[in-house]
Amino acid sequence: MIRLVVPAAVLALAGAALADGCPVTRSPDGFYGNEFLQAGVPPDGKLVFRPSGAGFVDRDGALGIKFGWNRLVPGQLQVGGRRLDGDAAPARAYLTDYGDEGFQPTYLVFPTPGCWEITGGVGDARLSFIVFVEKIGAGPDWRFEGPHRGWRVTNSPEKPP
Repeated sequence: MIRLVVPAAVLALAGAALADGCPVTRSPDGFYGNEFLQAGVPPDGKLVFRPSGAGFVDRDGALGIKFGWNRLVPGQLQVGGRRLDGDAAPARAYLTDYGDEGFQPTYLVFPTPGCWEITGGVGDARLSFIVFVEKIGAGPDWRFEGPHRGWRVTNSPEKPP
């Protein structure tokens, strides 16, 4: 099987709109995907972290939110991301495993606000999309103390060696 790898920025342009200069991936029904993976991408491509709103502030100040994936091929999900409009550490995911395929909840964690390309991977399969992360005031009220014992932390779609 031949898999074509195209940067998410190119793929996103077909369904993209600019959010504060960021070519976000839009998903009118809240799901974005391909034949390998699906993700619950916000319809407008924006994640807004505000007081009394959804999400959390992690112990290092990063912004996190629960984020659903659906694996249509078997394997362990890996997730990571890179900021497109500035320098930042990679985005990361906290997750526990829910078997080898099907639904996989994660906490997606962004070190800073900005324009982010997120890529999920299962084996050789990839799904990338672009979201704009905005922080209002101090962000969400929930303060998170990092991943719990037994959780995996990933910051790349590649399976670690």
